[in-house]
Amino acid sequence: MAQFGVIGHKGRMGQAIAEAIAEAGHTFQVGVDQGGDPKPIIGQCDVVVDFSSPDALARNLEAACSAGIPILVGTTGLEQDHFVALAEAANSIPVLQTGNTSLGVNLLEHLVRETASKLGPEWDIEILEMHHRMKVDAPSGTAKLLGEAAAEARGVKLSDAMDSGRHGQTGARREGAIGFATLRGGTVAGEHSVIFAGAEERITLSHSAENRMIFARGAVRGAAWLIGKEPGRYAMKDVLGL
Repeated sequence: MAQFGVIGHKGRMGQAIAEAIAEAGHTFQVGVDQGGDPKPIIGQCDVVVDFSSPDALARNLEAACSAGIPILVGTTGLEQDHFVALAEAANSIPVLQTGNTSLGVNLLEHLVRETASKLGPEWDIEILEMHHRMKVDAPSGTAKLLGEAAAEARGVKLSDAMDSGRHGQTGARREGAIGFATLRGGTVAGEHSVIFAGAEERITLSHSAENRMIFARGAVRGAAWLIGKEPGRYAMKDVLGL
């Protein structure tokens, strides 16, 4: 069984991951809270899971590289410089970064990719997501994950196709756009729907998270899978064999 380190272990996801680690028969070896230095203790682990904050990512990657252990990053709200840092770290260690560790969501991503590849641009794509009132980033990392899958399947960049700022007189919907709508309220753990709207028909692919433990269990499975892998970038689809 593996020895786990958890960065951000006192947060809601960190606590859920600690529970999932025990549930899976692994050992929660060490935890690092917000602002803590992971370097002195991260070497005690077989793998580290990071659900902290974007500002801490560079430091956490450096610590994992120094210790030579794999890292799973589930932190959302990442920007381009974070992805550059992830790519650099992957030259030294196995890195799995994802906007969502749920096994169900990652299967949904696969289905979205397959559907988008089969349907032409005359089918409009809209992504609707809802989360609890405390979530600070929008659209969610999962919504972007699904949008990336649809964009890649159509051979375009999400940054070129993304439409998330509709307000007022927007004019007609542009062909090929991938629309995003964000809802926030209550204690919703996470709901995502990808709508393919064609002429007189629609296909809706959806996933509902009832408890954040689904993300914790997926993170533990993905992190355990990383142990012993060669340095490089990995995704949850690799864990699922998709």
